[in-house]
Amino acid sequence: QMLKANGKYEEANKQMKKFASLVPNDQRAQTFQQNPNYIAALQNKEKAFDVKALEINSDKSDFGAFLSTNELYFTSARNASRKEYGWNKEPFLDIYKADYNSDGTITNAAAVNELNSKFHDGPVTVTADGNTLYFSSDSFRESASQKDKANNLKLGRNNLYKATKEGGKWGSITALPFNSVAYSSSNPSVSKDGKTLYFSSNMPGSIGGVDIWKVAVNADGSYGKPENLGNKINTEGTESFPFIADDNTTLYFASSGKPGLGGLDIFQADLAKGTEATNLGKPVNTEKDDFAFTFNTDKKIGFLSSNRNGTDDLFGATPICAVQLLAMVTDAKTNNIITNATVTLVDDKNKVVTAATSNQEGEVTFRLDCDKDYAIQASKEGYESNTFAVGKTNEPQTIVNILLKPIEAIVTENEVLLQPIYFDYDKANITEAAATELDKLVAVMKSNKKLIILAKSHTDYRGSDAYNLSLSDRRAKATVQYVIS
Repeated sequence: QMLKANGKYEEANKQMKKFASLVPNDQRAQTFQQNPNYIAALQNKEKAFDVKALEINSDKSDFGAFLSTNELYFTSARNASRKEYGWNKEPFLDIYKADYNSDGTITNAAAVNELNSKFHDGPVTVTADGNTLYFSSDSFRESASQKDKANNLKLGRNNLYKATKEGGKWGSITALPFNSVAYSSSNPSVSKDGKTLYFSSNMPGSIGGVDIWKVAVNADGSYGKPENLGNKINTEGTESFPFIADDNTTLYFASSGKPGLGGLDIFQADLAKGTEATNLGKPVNTEKDDFAFTFNTDKKIGFLSSNRNGTDDLFGATPICAVQLLAMVTDAKTNNIITNATVTLVDDKNKVVTAATSNQEGEVTFRLDCDKDYAIQASKEGYESNTFAVGKTNEPQTIVNILLKPIEAIVTENEVLLQPIYFDYDKANITEAAATELDKLVAVMKSNKKLIILAKSHTDYRGSDAYNLSLSDRRAKATVQYVIS
């Protein structure tokens, strides 16, 4: 883990191979053995978010941002008047709240004094109606601790608390019933319907050091029995900072036990499907600790925390809107699929973005930017080339059916019958329409190697005879060059 956190991936892999040989049944070892070259795939993964540091960061630890309507809650050690925490020589953590403005700026960060104690407080999660808040805090706030007689210490734990809104302020703070001085529970995330609370804990039944758990929140305010999310989510390492999305299915969390770039990495899992969690890749994740990812569906903005710059900071994560285009190439006459057709994607300025060939199913996939016009140019030997418009969309996927007409040129004893080949005014370049016609000629010539073609061209009467003769010559030669190409 430390080698990865320092970007020394080759050395880290050597140690993982040794670790896997020593503890072959460890989930982390098995995952590594299945795909030891995962780092390259993560580094090349398609970018899903633009990430930018928030302007409200301080020179102390700032993390755990959660946006509730227009209020951004976060946890910070910026209060210099507070007692210093011995572990990192920073003040104890407090809960803060700032205004999230309509232009995306964040201002007026201030401590939420009614929630803060003289010990560590935060992070928080708020229900969809904005009236209930869950937060982490030290058990010391209730004078609850476990004695370490050998070292003459009192051991505090992270516990979970609930607060309700009273007259615009948070009050009626109560401890959740499954708190204990024997283990910690922290980093809460409540589902949109308010019926499930996700959190991290090292309570008995954990697979690793810290796991992600959930508990039912009943209508009468009572709680069910905490449930471990199992080994699709949790490993023998650390899993923490869960965030459940509005769909009550997508879970984001931080893990040091799953294949990552180093330290804690942020993962996404579909709880309904129960499939393996996926790493969000760069720039969300780095070789340092990246954690506490939250996402506000209404504002279409995410937040994460990272120590990539040396101390825990808050970052905004703007999703990159992308559309998957599926182009299906078929014969317009027979409806048979066409393989190995050349399919080119061009943007709204007619600039080539990328090109590919159709696979065995006659398919090509492209990734498009949302709300942008594109066009697809398709060609295949023996078929008329064609262009298809792709309109603006922000849907996850769009399908374009590409129908190519087989070339069926009429050949007489003296000529290959084509539609007239027109040129733009005073130009000699082959237009798209002209190319389509000349492709028919190419197909005929390929099927008859002995065919000899005479290409000639003319202009209108405007201009001098000498200039028009030169232009006609250039047009005829351009036609020849296109056929040869």
